[in-house]
Amino acid sequence: MGWFQLPNCLRFGRKEFTLSTEKIVDSQDENTERGNWSSKTDYLLSMVGYAVGLGNVWRFPYLTYENGGGAFLIPYAIMLALAGLPLFFMECSLGQFASLGPVSIWRILPLFQGVGITMVVISTFVTIYYNVIIAYSLYYLFASFQRVVPWDNCNATWADHRCSKTPLVLSCNVTMGDIIVNMSYPEVLSKNLTCIPDSQVFEDSQLPSEQYWNYEVLQRSANISETGVIVWYLALCLLLSWLIVAVSLVKGIKSSGKVVYFTALFPYVVLIILLVRGVTLVGARDGIEFYIGAQSDFKKLLNAEVWKAAATQIFFSLSVAWGGLVALSSYNKFRNNCYADAIFVCLTNCLTSVFAGFAIFSILGHMAYMSKKKVEDVVKSGFDLAFVAYPEALSQLPVAPLWSFLFFFMLLLLGLDSQFATIETITTTIQDIYPAVMKKMRVFVTMGLCMLLFFLGLVCVTQAGIYWVNLVDHFCAGWGILFAAILELVGICWIYGGNRFIQDIEMMIGKKSFLFWLWWRACWFFITPCLLLAILIWSLIDFKPPEYAKEKYPLWGTAMGWCLITFCLIWIPAVAIYKIIKAKGNLWQRFVSCLKPKPNWGPALECHRGERYKDMVDPVKKQDVEIPTVDSYVHKLE
Repeated sequence: MGWFQLPNCLRFGRKEFTLSTEKIVDSQDENTERGNWSSKTDYLLSMVGYAVGLGNVWRFPYLTYENGGGAFLIPYAIMLALAGLPLFFMECSLGQFASLGPVSIWRILPLFQGVGITMVVISTFVTIYYNVIIAYSLYYLFASFQRVVPWDNCNATWADHRCSKTPLVLSCNVTMGDIIVNMSYPEVLSKNLTCIPDSQVFEDSQLPSEQYWNYEVLQRSANISETGVIVWYLALCLLLSWLIVAVSLVKGIKSSGKVVYFTALFPYVVLIILLVRGVTLVGARDGIEFYIGAQSDFKKLLNAEVWKAAATQIFFSLSVAWGGLVALSSYNKFRNNCYADAIFVCLTNCLTSVFAGFAIFSILGHMAYMSKKKVEDVVKSGFDLAFVAYPEALSQLPVAPLWSFLFFFMLLLLGLDSQFATIETITTTIQDIYPAVMKKMRVFVTMGLCMLLFFLGLVCVTQAGIYWVNLVDHFCAGWGILFAAILELVGICWIYGGNRFIQDIEMMIGKKSFLFWLWWRACWFFITPCLLLAILIWSLIDFKPPEYAKEKYPLWGTAMGWCLITFCLIWIPAVAIYKIIKAKGNLWQRFVSCLKPKPNWGPALECHRGERYKDMVDPVKKQDVEIPTVDSYVHKLE
């Protein structure tokens, strides 16, 4: 007789089986259609790589120094508990429960599917310019293969008269008889005179590393309006970075899950090496004290700006509401302990940020000592730290090319990890919509996607490219994500139902006590959405037009930024209207139906879907199971 139609998997004790048309066979993947992570380690390293990025190195240490030193860790830890961890846990649980990406997951609430599209669109914009930053790191990596790093001294091919490692004296007062005269410094030198102490007027000089970054690497134009030409060597570095991403993701999580063993772990090796070298340098103690020690200022905790900075850093450094956490977790096995994973990844991310600060500030302290400046005068953030201040500090060390290579190799790996997960978010979205196409043509889809994004990113490697990178980062990586996160919390907790969602989680990880869920309920229902809403409103009120290197953007440039964020957010109302139009009934009935889960919402595998929060093989509760029990299947087979 023929085989009776069975669910995709049946649970016998702790063993899971997959059914073929002829026999039941063991399978490494629980979800044979979609696939699962090859191991738990692959998943955890991918999540750590996604969360730990460039911001942990070039933003967090600066924020800590600027907002009270060690005292800043108090609001940072509190915001981790109130904003970061609750959202992180929610998204990991959501993706794992339904085995769907950030767009298809909104079968849970069709009216809100535009939120998922917004996340993917923003991630797409960000991934375009993020790979440009990886290209910068690749360029510096290659430039480090020289006996002397090229930014160590001013080079006539790219430096101008302002290039100097020491302040340039423009003029000073000298004594000529009984008269004090102000003379230009070259004239003072030519007449062999001596400046009166504290009378020098200094010119605004620039470090060799700063001019190398602006004039040699970027060939930066005066403003965004002067596009100029494509900087060919940056374009080649961008192409190489996209090829690395494409090759690493060519088999999806099966290939990227192996690559992250190196890309996620080796940055820690580099950080340890840089820290060990840094703390042995003269002046390192001053740098570390400015970072987290003697400069701790607990009075700053009374300043609301400090709490906003902590909440913003936690929110963005954990990469919540970008869609990537849902996408990566969707490949987990159904009964994976996503709660423990969330705790582990969040703590790893935050501890990495703190640890990176010691490595950064120890070497910046040495740089301040060598240049006879205060530490606060050499501290930078973002591009200025990664491509100006830190390279300048490293150039002062013995065997500078080696330290430079290690630093930019670390930046490269940190960037690639985040990039892998972001591209995987996009391909997962495509897979959920066209599973048959992705199963047969994953290689071509992945390669084609990476090449398309490469061509879109070429504008970012023109002479005005850095202005475009800064513009997209200023608009797309801010308010849109906050807005999407707030709607995500409201939709799942207030419309789908927070208690209902907790039942879904318990179906995966087992029952938990009331006290266990009390904290998560408080965060998901009230604390986290209110906190994010306050940050969003505050950010909009405190809006400042974008600028780069003190160059303000023209009006059309700012308008372009608003157009970008509008394009990202427009999907939320557009999809909601579309869903209501496609629904049946009168207007109210259509609206209500779009606020209910679709019939196909739930676990991907039928055996899990049929449990309905009950134990499928529990003989006492068999009558509550809505699909045939294991015993009935065996009877039919006989």
